[in-house]
Amino acid sequence: MVDLISLYSKRILALAADIPHVERLADSDASSTKRSPLCGSTITIDIKVLHGRITDFGQDVKACALGQAAAAVLAEHVIGLTINEIRQVRDDLYAMLKEGAEPPTGTFEKLKFLEPAREFKNRHASIMLAYDATLEAMESVGAQACAGG
Repeated sequence: MVDLISLYSKRILALAADIPHVERLADSDASSTKRSPLCGSTITIDIKVLHGRITDFGQDVKACALGQAAAAVLAEHVIGLTINEIRQVRDDLYAMLKEGAEPPTGTFEKLKFLEPAREFKNRHASIMLAYDATLEAMESVGAQACAGG
């Protein structure tokens, strides 16, 4: 029980309660929906991109507190990021959860509050949803640009 209490710390619950950009974009350049098969958490991301950088972002988050907290940290800093920056933070979060790496630093240092979830493998997919969906949406925009769309 103590492990679950530390997992759902006040900081995680505070992040989950204050998620930025929770409105879907009506005129997005790309969207992506990801679902965790273990818990059913689902996140849909909409992005607008100009010159390879995210200029607007919206999300519909139906996830546990951990997924909500992770989505909140992403939404707080996503405007202005490139596909490579999205991929890097996604990879850093994955390494923290799956490989025991140190939490991300700098802009995404708040992801350190999710470090206790490392021991709860069934929660990893929910935590990764917003990052996976945003990366997929950015990749879609790149594919459309290459196809002339």
